[in-house]
Amino acid sequence: MSNTRTTRKMSAWEKNLLGVTVDQVPSLLPGLLVAVLLAALSIWLSQFFGVTLLGFDKTPVSPVMLAILLGLIIGALVPLPQVLKPGFSFTVKKVLRLGIILLGIRLTIFDVFQLGVFGVPIVVFCILGALFFTTRINKWVNLPERLGTLIAVGTSICGVSAIVATGPAIDAEEEEVAYAVAVITIFGLLATLVYPYVANVIFAGVAMKVGLFLGTSVHDTSQVVASAKVYADVFGAPLALDVATVTKLVRNVFMAAVIPFMAFYYARKMAGPGESADKKISVLKLLPLFILGFLAMAVIRSLGDAGINAGRNAFGLWDDAAWANIVGFIKTWAGNLLVVALAGVGLSTDFRAFRGLGIKPFIVGLGAALVVGVISFVAITLMGSLVTL
Repeated sequence: MSNTRTTRKMSAWEKNLLGVTVDQVPSLLPGLLVAVLLAALSIWLSQFFGVTLLGFDKTPVSPVMLAILLGLIIGALVPLPQVLKPGFSFTVKKVLRLGIILLGIRLTIFDVFQLGVFGVPIVVFCILGALFFTTRINKWVNLPERLGTLIAVGTSICGVSAIVATGPAIDAEEEEVAYAVAVITIFGLLATLVYPYVANVIFAGVAMKVGLFLGTSVHDTSQVVASAKVYADVFGAPLALDVATVTKLVRNVFMAAVIPFMAFYYARKMAGPGESADKKISVLKLLPLFILGFLAMAVIRSLGDAGINAGRNAFGLWDDAAWANIVGFIKTWAGNLLVVALAGVGLSTDFRAFRGLGIKPFIVGLGAALVVGVISFVAITLMGSLVTL
């Protein structure tokens, strides 16, 4: 009888929501609990280091990176029992997708309008340049295709969020996601510390251009805000913080276009000899359900904001304050779910599979960081004077 239960075919809703049959749900709880506890510790440490110790209003220390690092350390030092594996797999496959869907609430098309007709081309130029040159560097050092794709997306769009959203779309392994997050976070943190001072020199203290540079060249949203806050505090230029934040939000909006594009690009690249690329590429491959959910959340945010901007309630129900609370609540839980998912990635990752890569991913990460900085400088030098905010 027990054999019948364990081998029963999953229904469609069980497959999409749980990944196991209902009677197997208890097997998920031990690993899920460990991942949740590690995520909670990572979030606390992120706030402690970034806010309490360093004094930032918003921590530049990514809880996702801490969750991965702590998970890797625990997995390397302590043999983890098999009973935890189903829960880890659930966080990596299901919790991650739910977090990505909710992440769409961060995006609104009105951010694009706010940056203006000259600011958006700068962002697009930087994104396309980063994607192109990072994939070239990846080919040059012969890095695995999926890992290089993740680093390219993380560099060009919004760091960790773009990586974890793109990973499932190109069937990336947990190890590849973890490695890409580690590479992007390291160079993003270096940029956070160095770029405010570099930008002040190369743009002669012009706050608008500095904000554009930080918003287009620093990887993760939290790191952009932190670097711009450093600049605003040190050089007394709060405009740089406003411009950097809006610029980064516009970069984030383009994640909705870049992820399907990279899924298409990867599917074309992976078409085997004699195999039609069209057979490997389908609408479901380019826009899997979690990406459609992500886009739906972005549409909901934009429609709600449209009501508020027009002086009405969002969807005729919530005033400005209530809508802001709802958006903030969803943002918070999107972040929390991603930390849980990436804690599961760290705990289930075996980096022995990447021993042969050596420093190659870090060469790609360094090259990508330098290239996007140069592209940003060139674009802002040519068009930055035309941007108003």
